[in-house]
Amino acid sequence: MKTLKSMRLHIGIFGKTNAGKSSFLNRITNQDVSIVSDIAGTTTDVVEKSMELLPVGPVNFLDTAGINDETILAEKRLEKTTKIINRTDIAVIVCDYKGIDDYEINLIKKLNALNIPYLIVINKNDIKRITTNKLDEIYNITDNVLITSVINDNDLVYKFKNFLIKLLPEDFVNPPKIVGDLIPPKSTVILVIPIDKEAPKGRIILPQVQTLRDLLDSDCLSYVVKESELKQALDNLKEPPALVVTDSQAFKSISEIVTKDIPLTSFSILFARLKGDLNAFKEGAKAIENLKDGDKVLILESCTHHAIEDDIGRVKIPNLLREKTGKNLIIENYAGHDFPDIKEYKLIIHCGACMTNRREILSRIIKANEAKIPITNYGITISYCLGILERAMNIFQK
Repeated sequence: MKTLKSMRLHIGIFGKTNAGKSSFLNRITNQDVSIVSDIAGTTTDVVEKSMELLPVGPVNFLDTAGINDETILAEKRLEKTTKIINRTDIAVIVCDYKGIDDYEINLIKKLNALNIPYLIVINKNDIKRITTNKLDEIYNITDNVLITSVINDNDLVYKFKNFLIKLLPEDFVNPPKIVGDLIPPKSTVILVIPIDKEAPKGRIILPQVQTLRDLLDSDCLSYVVKESELKQALDNLKEPPALVVTDSQAFKSISEIVTKDIPLTSFSILFARLKGDLNAFKEGAKAIENLKDGDKVLILESCTHHAIEDDIGRVKIPNLLREKTGKNLIIENYAGHDFPDIKEYKLIIHCGACMTNRREILSRIIKANEAKIPITNYGITISYCLGILERAMNIFQK
């Protein structure tokens, strides 16, 4: 089974037109992934390539349009290039012997603002060497500089991998647990997985699969049941489980079955910790109490999908919010990797982010914080509206 894109290291390749970005990607992957041409603006959209880059592991390259693109539709291309930054774990900035100027410096400022590590690749060393003065300008900014020629540097891949290992984010080198660090090995955990309209036929949804695998990797005993079988499962156990994890949509009924001495949380809250910032999301939920008539709430989804009749983001959470606040709220939905203009909203509620990498969620949290707009997620919102948030969060305090 292929590694999902959301679990891969995202490497964004940026730079001016004709700096050699696409040639660099083709050389690293040893494939003709991107079209290479001397004509400026050949790469008109983001090109993605997933691969196993040993010894780093599963990665996803993002080859972007030139940051100084002056061709037709350049503005839209540059807009897409800028948005790719939000998905980038490590950035590669490709330039040539001309060095860097405001284009690259502005890009570096954006990367620094989001705490994204980067490498500057000085290409075309076979054509002309960069001057000492221009090289010193770059070294004054960063020590992560690779001087090369994509055409004839036989050690390019080796050199690039060494820099990549140096720049790897800690959570990629030592990936965090979903749930296994919250309980001792050999513990019993019950996973409550409703089989409803949102469960794909013949399968269970991704966060549930990943949680189950994490428990197996942590040497825990997993008991997977439907909502209707939970009481029997609890009765069958000689000792209470160390934890019960439920789908957020069943939180209310499950909390009535599971006694308060048994820790209880949801898949969505586990993923709020894994993919985002659990404390930021918990603080964000408090804004629900301050919502007023006419306030706008943005429900933000990572992926596009066909909305069903009782869709969680379009029906269930809006209903919960209106019931909890008693206010006439304006609730809008936005799906995909793009980040909309958020200045009019009083609250942002993010999905569980199972199809998105952590970097993108953290960048969204940063943007929300900069705009002073509270942000939370599905599971925390649901448990807050049901009055069980503190119980759902207790497992993380131990």
